[in-house]
Amino acid sequence: MKKTRIPLLLAVGYALLLPSISPADTVVEEIIARVNNEIITRTEYVRSRDQLKQEVQQQDAANADRIFAEKQRDVLRDLIDQQLLLQKAKDLGITGDTELIKRLDEMRKQMNLETMEELEKAAEAQGASYEDFKQNLRNQIITQRVIGQEVGSHLAMNKEDEKKFYEQHRAEMEQPEEVRLSEILIVPKKPAKPAASPDAKPEPPSEAETEAALAAAQATAQDLLEQFHKGAKFSDLAKKYSDGPSAKDGGDLSYFKRGTLSKELEDKVFALKAGEVTDVIRTKQGYVILQAAEHQMAGIPTLKEVEPRIQDALYMQKLQPALRAYLTTLREEAYIDCKPGYIDSGASAKQTKPVETTAKEANAKKLKKKKKLGVF
Repeated sequence: MKKTRIPLLLAVGYALLLPSISPADTVVEEIIARVNNEIITRTEYVRSRDQLKQEVQQQDAANADRIFAEKQRDVLRDLIDQQLLLQKAKDLGITGDTELIKRLDEMRKQMNLETMEELEKAAEAQGASYEDFKQNLRNQIITQRVIGQEVGSHLAMNKEDEKKFYEQHRAEMEQPEEVRLSEILIVPKKPAKPAASPDAKPEPPSEAETEAALAAAQATAQDLLEQFHKGAKFSDLAKKYSDGPSAKDGGDLSYFKRGTLSKELEDKVFALKAGEVTDVIRTKQGYVILQAAEHQMAGIPTLKEVEPRIQDALYMQKLQPALRAYLTTLREEAYIDCKPGYIDSGASAKQTKPVETTAKEANAKKLKKKKKLGVF
């Protein structure tokens, strides 16, 4: 689902909306579609289309024009999809407020910001409206919950489907040997001697002081290794004691294939099983302990090893047609009207258009009683 901002102006019918200000300052907004009591404006449509073009360009610049030409026909469909899901969420009492606060706080932590005010400033510094950003995120949370509750929860998975998928995609699953490493790095703390005068450079530590700093760093690393063997969690030790830039991530260094490390390190880490650690190793930076958080062997993994990935793939495979069918049903229960020249590629032949009369308010009240989702 594509994300879009909520309509900035609410109205009924295709019209030019004129705020009550002087003609010279008139703001014109074009309505291109109505979905029950909500509207979709041309501004939203253009913004979503431009966002799609940018995403396609980033993903596949060589074929961007062709892919964009194929996908842009669904821009209005996706905007209508979102409105239908947001309206369904109101019926179901889904607000997304709690999850929104949680997501924003996770973003704040990932960006190493102290307060939510700092997150707001960071968003605005990039030229984004913080309120629009929050609304987009809230809409995403709400639509995902509706899809999960109304569609995803009804999808049936079985072992036979998993086995069939595995057999059909075995060749694609072949993988090289690689390890996911985490580190605890202890850098020697060499004492800096004060300069003899303000203009002079600080004197470097003596050989004895350098040796003492190295010995202290080695002792610290050895102590941390012993703590790990006694049951301490490697990531917790890394966060608290490691001097490496990966400390904030629990020491995670991501994946390494054979041939990407020095021969000495490669021999050590590829001999480890998942969860095991090396002894303390001397490096140019200081002393390091490496953990093989994961160790993936070369070849085709067993069904059990890739079962979660297969389940995810099957879920998405089944979700798309089921979601399309669900959205078609929502369309048939709603009143949807698009301005001539704008096409809803997800339209159903059974959809109902609102009937315009001169007594719009009276009819709106009557129709609203007939349809659960609400109409004009």
